[in-house]
Formats: sequence, structure tokens, C-alpha cells
Amino acid sequence: MTSYGELAEVYEWLISDAKLVPAEFAASFDDVLDLLPSNAHVLDCSCGTGQLAVGIAGRGMQVVATDASEAMVRRTAELAEEHRASVRTVWADWQELPDHFDDDTFDMVFCVGNSLHHAVGARGRAAALESMSRLLRPRGRLVLTSRTWELVRSRGSRLDVGDRLISRNGRDGMVVYWWEIAPHWEDEHHIEIAIAEVAKDNSVLVHSERLSSWPYRYVDLVSELERVGLEVETSTFDPEAENYTVVAIRV
Repeated sequence: MTSYGELAEVYEWLISDAKLVPAEFAASFDDVLDLLPSNAHVLDCSCGTGQLAVGIAGRGMQVVATDASEAMVRRTAELAEEHRASVRTVWADWQELPDHFDDDTFDMVFCVGNSLHHAVGARGRAAALESMSRLLRPRGRLVLTSRTWELVRSRGSRLDVGDRLISRNGRDGMVVYWWEIAPHWEDEHHIEIAIAEVAKDNSVLVHSERLSSWPYRYVDLVSELERVGLEVETSTFDPEAENYTVVAIRV
């Protein structure tokens, strides 16, 4: 699993403005959150720096946030404390989740932020989805967001440089992505992310990390969900759109 150890402290530059405020991030999922009772049990199992988990907890729901990155879990706990939100944090990757929680524990599981591609290949992805499915109660829902990897691969290896400075916490930075696209879908791909932070004296501090990636086709994801007992309820997949959201229900 990729650790995000180097990027955890500057992860805000990778989050859109609309997702920085916890309540606003949670509001972007109103359509599914409104299906839950006010005291529902919710798991955010790729929590990043915690904006979604904290936003959901602000609605009174019982929230657990997990991540494979210890630094991300720490930052989530700090954000929860800052907002006085009750969020239990656990350092664990997807395959370790059944070691921490009983089956049929959660009413809803979130796996957002385009995180699933870090699972190691089809086998790792299947294990991750199996863990998430096991933790859902019958008729519980998995909410998953993803890049449209068909588009990413069609563009080949490339350098993407941000077209503007992004301001976060009084600091300015530029985000750069280097995409290393492997010849075959099942091969290990790489994404190097660099954030060039511009200091007040105009010096530049670069934070970077090379991440492993195993992309997948949408049709394969749907099949993998079905194999672990999850049926797609709604999907925004569009082969021409950059991202999509899938809501799958445990049958």
C-alpha cells in the first residue's frame, strides 16, 4: 500500500476548494447520507486528512475513519479535535479492517478520494472490496469515487503542471503530476505528485512522493463489486468524464 507519508502534511493542496470545509464535503453526499438515520454507523475507510469523516460526524452520526497512512490518520484526529467532532480513528489498510471491526457493523462505508487504485492489482482490489462488503450490514451501502482510468490510460505518460497557484492556510503552492502509464492494465503504474510551495521570500520548497497505482476498467469494477455481494444501485460513470461515483448496496 502507498503511504502518503511525504504528502500528508501538504495534502490540502490536492483537495478542491469545495472539499476543504468538512460540512460542505459531507453535503456533496447528501443524496446518500439522507438515506441514513441520524445515529447511523459510518466508516470512511480512506479518510485522508478527515474532511469527510468530520463533516459526517457533525451531523450526529457515529463515524470511524481509517487509512493506510499513519500520518493521514493523525491529521484526521487533529481535524476532529479542532471541530470538536466525535470521530474514532484507526490506522489500517482495507485488508486489515476485519481485524478491527465485526462483520455487519456499518450502515454505510465510504471509499472516496480515488483511493482504490492503490490496492495491489486485481487480487488486492478484490480483497479490499471484500473487506468493505463484510463490514456492511445487509442493505448497507458502499460509496466509492474513482478517476475514469480509461481516460487516464488513453492519454499516456505525461507531465501535468497546474495552471495557477493554490492558496492553503496562507501559503501558496503549485501542484505537478507525472503519470507513468504502464503498457498493460494489470501492470504497476506510477504517479509522482509534487507540490512546489512558494515562501514569502519567493524561495520554493518541494514536497513530492512517487505512488504506485493499479488502475481498472469500470466494467471490471462492477464485476468485482458483484462478486463480493454488492449490487450497483446508482452510478455517474461517463466514459468522457474525469471522475465518477458508484453507490453499491449489499444484497
